[in-house]
Amino acid sequence: MRISRRLVLIVGTVIVASACAPAAPPPVDTAAEEAALKAVTAAWLDAYNAGDVEKIVAMYADDGVLMPPHAAVATGHAAIRAYLTADTAGAKAAGVKLVPGPATAGVAGDTGWESGSYTIADASGATVESGSYLSVSRKSNGKWLYVRDTYNSDRALPAPASAAAGKK
Repeated sequence: MRISRRLVLIVGTVIVASACAPAAPPPVDTAAEEAALKAVTAAWLDAYNAGDVEKIVAMYADDGVLMPPHAAVATGHAAIRAYLTADTAGAKAAGVKLVPGPATAGVAGDTGWESGSYTIADASGATVESGSYLSVSRKSNGKWLYVRDTYNSDRALPAPASAAAGKK
């Protein structure tokens, strides 16, 4: 009888403990989430080319950080807005457009990332610049928002004026 009580106690404890364990999170359709991340980037590019700064700013978390090439880091909506207002105006004045290249994305819980390439084309369609990017996003209230966004240029910086003058 003693073995039966112990067995019942052990089995009962296991059953109670397993009932208290947290439920497994629902499976995530990573392909759909990766596609959603890529859709945000496509919308970002479209808004940039249209000069719609407010649409772009809304794609960043309140504490989001934009790290553009050859410029200061922009942290928060006000700084991101200021940078993009000047940058989109410069692009429009120069008659250039951002063109997306190949990209990959990944998701882990409510964090996602995307990396890829881009080109900048002039009015004739000729490539005048190229680069790559890496964005980290957080899903908040069903919406992917950039928390860190950086891109770089594949082109070398021009030589300083004093160095160029000395090589004549």
